[in-house]
Amino acid sequence: MAIQIHDKLSGVGTTIFTTMSLLATEYKAINLGQGFPDYPMNSTLIELVNKAMKNGHNQYAHMNGLPLLRERIAEKIKYLYDSNINPETEITITPGGTYAIYTALTTLLQPGDEVIVFEPAYDCYIPTIELNGAVPVLIPLHYPDYAIDWNLVKEKITSKTKMIMLNTPHNPTGSVLSNNDMEQLRAIVKNTNIIILSDEVYEHLIFDGKKHESMLRYPDLYERSFVCFSFGKVYDCTGWKMGYCVAPPELMRAFRKIHQFNVFSCNTPVQYALAEFLQEKENYLQLGNILQEKRDLFKTLMEPTKFKSLSSYGSYFQLYSYEDISEESEMDFATRLIKGYGVATIPVSVFYKEGKENKVLRFCFSKTEATLKMAAERLMKV
Repeated sequence: MAIQIHDKLSGVGTTIFTTMSLLATEYKAINLGQGFPDYPMNSTLIELVNKAMKNGHNQYAHMNGLPLLRERIAEKIKYLYDSNINPETEITITPGGTYAIYTALTTLLQPGDEVIVFEPAYDCYIPTIELNGAVPVLIPLHYPDYAIDWNLVKEKITSKTKMIMLNTPHNPTGSVLSNNDMEQLRAIVKNTNIIILSDEVYEHLIFDGKKHESMLRYPDLYERSFVCFSFGKVYDCTGWKMGYCVAPPELMRAFRKIHQFNVFSCNTPVQYALAEFLQEKENYLQLGNILQEKRDLFKTLMEPTKFKSLSSYGSYFQLYSYEDISEESEMDFATRLIKGYGVATIPVSVFYKEGKENKVLRFCFSKTEATLKMAAERLMKV
């Protein structure tokens, strides 16, 4: 007799990133779907990890993260956002940004709590909310600029609203929050008990002279926030799965109670390497310009195709509309691109719980020039 279990995520299958990457491998397609670079990461950072291992830094690090790394992060936050963060009580190193988001949600949510989520939303948000017995309250971003309708946010807030989730720069759309967005948010949460979870994993990958509006810039927002970051995304080492969470002491104490019984501590030599790497500000200040050049190159390469670009101001991603090409669903069209033209993308409909169709695909431009050129050449035939 088969063992019967209660599947807590019975309605959830394999992530779209795994699905499309497997298809890309099967059909030998260029993978512009999953968000990872196909070029070498910084060689100095690799050497620093090697040095740390040779120097014997291979055992458990502090549960909250290597103290020196937390100090360097606090210094960076002060430099970028003029915010004084205590590295001892307000920063925890995590195995990736997704883990930080999961832990923050699990720390806070109780069955029946409501969480405002803007769609399209990164795919881990809603399953984690539901896993904790809470209820996602879904608000669509305004197509095609993917802006927040703050009047709709006000309408959706109830006595059960525990949290508002934000993501800037935004995955999958590349949109970014403005100062006006932050002022609207400040007015909405003032004199409430609403917590903010801010996903800022693409913190440094922001374009066209725009400013990253971090919760860390605004003391009144930060005092009610979990702010999540990723080393893997900004330093081209997604396989390292290294990130961190910043939160005020009371929230961080609760976060660490969950953290200690899950991963306990993170990769030690990598933490030593990152601590040394962060000393050079240029290592993160130059990242936006590097990725903007790739975005601009890909956009130029795509101009002769029938795809229409939407605005991207940050992240690894740019959306393209295929409404002038086909009436197919996003999933069907994306699958046909892999099988028929050898280019893998991600249908944006999968970032909506109910699969909203706008005939838009997400392309990752964090690739070599050769990869982007080859992909564009193939897409010209569509």
